[in-house]
Amino acid sequence: MPTLSWLTLTTCNKTLVSEMTSRMPTKISTPPERWGPWLYYQYIPEGKEYPDLRSGCIIPKLQINGVVSLAWAQDGRTLFYTLSDENQRPYRVLCSQLESDDMENITVFTESDSSFCVDITSTKDGKFITVNSNSRTSSEEGILLVYLIDSAKPLHGLQKVWKRVSGYYLARCCLEDLLLCNWQNIILPSEDSSVQDMDMFDGHLVLFVNKKSLSIVCSIDLPMAIDRKHQVKIEDLNPWFFPLPLYSCSVAPGSNHDFKNSAYRVVVSSPVMPDVVVDYDMSTRRFSVVQQEEVRGFCDTCPPASEQDMNQTLGKQYEKDENVHTSESQRWKDFSAEYCWSVTWTFTRIWSIWGGLDKSWCSDRLSLLDRGWVVAFADVRGSGGDSSWHKAGSRFNKLNSIYDFVSCGNYLIKEGYVHRDQLGAIGHSAGGLLVGATINMYPDLFSAAILKVPFLDVCNTLMDPSLPLTILDYEEFGNPQIQSQFEHILSYSPYDNICQGSCYPSMLVTASFHDSRVISSYAFLHPNYVHLNMCWVGLWEAAKWVAKVRDVTCPHCSSSVILKTNMGAGGHFGEGGRYAQSEETAYDYAFLLKAMGMLKNEE
Repeated sequence: MPTLSWLTLTTCNKTLVSEMTSRMPTKISTPPERWGPWLYYQYIPEGKEYPDLRSGCIIPKLQINGVVSLAWAQDGRTLFYTLSDENQRPYRVLCSQLESDDMENITVFTESDSSFCVDITSTKDGKFITVNSNSRTSSEEGILLVYLIDSAKPLHGLQKVWKRVSGYYLARCCLEDLLLCNWQNIILPSEDSSVQDMDMFDGHLVLFVNKKSLSIVCSIDLPMAIDRKHQVKIEDLNPWFFPLPLYSCSVAPGSNHDFKNSAYRVVVSSPVMPDVVVDYDMSTRRFSVVQQEEVRGFCDTCPPASEQDMNQTLGKQYEKDENVHTSESQRWKDFSAEYCWSVTWTFTRIWSIWGGLDKSWCSDRLSLLDRGWVVAFADVRGSGGDSSWHKAGSRFNKLNSIYDFVSCGNYLIKEGYVHRDQLGAIGHSAGGLLVGATINMYPDLFSAAILKVPFLDVCNTLMDPSLPLTILDYEEFGNPQIQSQFEHILSYSPYDNICQGSCYPSMLVTASFHDSRVISSYAFLHPNYVHLNMCWVGLWEAAKWVAKVRDVTCPHCSSSVILKTNMGAGGHFGEGGRYAQSEETAYDYAFLLKAMGMLKNEE
C-alpha cells in the first residue's frame, strides 16, 4: 500500500461522507400501503437515521426474548410467535392470549431436528396460520413440512397439510380435501425456468419466475380454469407478464397485505436506476409508477424515459402489450446516459439478471464511478440463480466458485476494463470466504481487497456444532466430521491455506462484536426463506486471519493488512442507519483509493 499519511485518508473519508450524504433526500416517506382498513407507511424525519412506521393501528407491546417471526389469529387476541434455541435456531411455536389474565404462553409445535428451522405466517385472507419447518438448504431441493392452524379456532391444534419431502412445488388443494392432503401440482417445471416465489390474492396468483437467468413476474387470474387431473405450463394459464426494465436486477415485492386488492406492488431497481415503486393492476393489466427514490442533484435534472425508450426498456422477452401506455409522470428515470451498465458473459457470469448479489441501486457507488472506477458483480457458480448453478458451486463443487471468480477478474483485465495493477475485490460474509480463498491461490491477482465480517476459519467453525446454526451450514459446505468432506473443506479454507512468505494485496478486514447472524451469499434463491439462512461469524475469524497473514506472509506486504472491529452498535451488515451506513462505505472507499495510490488526487 502506498505510504501516504492516515491524515490524508481521514480527509478523503470526510470528503466521501459529504458526497454521499449530499445525495440523500433530507427526509423520506414511502407510499402508503393498505392492510385491511389501515394505511401504513414509513417516514424518516429530516436528519434522522431510522424510519418510523406510521398508521392508526396500535399493537400491544410484548417482551418476548428470541422472537424470530410473529402472526396474529383472526380473533385479534391470539398471537403466535417462534422462539430460538441457544444456537439461534427458530425451533418452537408458541401462542398467547393477549387479553387473558395470566398471559399464558402455550407451546404449539416443537422441531427437535437441529437441521430444520421453524417459521410462521398467516394466509393472505387471514383464515389460517401456517407453521413451516424448513431445511437450511438454499437450493430448490429444500425440505418443507407444513401445518395449518384455523385462525378462527386458534387453540384447537395443528393440522398437517404437507409432509416432509424434498423440493418446492406450486400445488393447490380444496379446503374440504385438506384432511386427505389431496394436493395437485398444477404447473409443470421446465429445464430453463423455475418458480422462485408466489403471492395470493382474492382474484389473482402472482408468480416470480427465473427463466434463463431473467427475473420474470406474472399474474394469473383465479380461479384457474384447468382440469385438476393435469399439470400445465405457465403460458397455458393466460399469464400477464409484468412490464419490467430490460436490465432490472432487483425486483422485490412490497408488503402486499391486502387480500382484496387487485394491484400488486414491487420495487424495481438496477445499478443505474434508483428504486422505483410500481403498482401492477392485475385486473386491468396496466401499471403505474408510484414513486422513485430521490437522488439530490440528479433526479431533478434527469428527464424521464421517452415513450420509445419505455417500449424498449420493457424487455425483449415480452410481447408488446397494447395496454402498456405511460404518461410522462408514470415513467421511471435512470442514469444510463451518464453511467454505462451492461451484462456480460464469459466462462462464467460477470453480471447477471437474477443472481445472489445485490445489484440494486446504491447512490454511494457514484463516488467511485465519478472517479473513473468500474464496478463489476461476479455471479460465480454457487451463487443465486437456478438450482443447477447453485449446486455447481456448493459442497464438493465449492472450488468452482473460486475458479469462476478468478476467471471474472482475468476477464476484466483482458478486456481492458481495469489495469492489472488496479483490480480490487470486496467479499461479504461467505463472499469473504471466496475472496480469501482466491487470494491464497492467486495472491497477485488483486491489488486490494476488503473482507467484511468474513467467514474464513471454515474448518474450525464447522467442527464446532455448538456454534449457532453450524449444523445448518453442512448442507452448503459439507460436514467436516466426515473425513472426505473435511479434506475438501480444508483444501480451500482461507485460514488454513495462507501462503508462507507470499506477497499479499493490501487488505481491510472488518468484524463486529455484535455480529450474531449472517445471510450467506450463496442463499438467495427463495425470498421466503432468506431469513432462515443464518450462521454465526465470530469476530475471532477476522482477527485470526489478520494475525496469521501478518505472521507468515511477506513482512512488507503484511503491514498493509488492517483489522477494523466495530465494538459498538451494528451487526453483520454494519450500521443500519442511512448516515452511519454511508460513513462505513466511505471508509471502505477511502481504503481502496489509498491502496490504489489515488489519494494524491484527493489532496
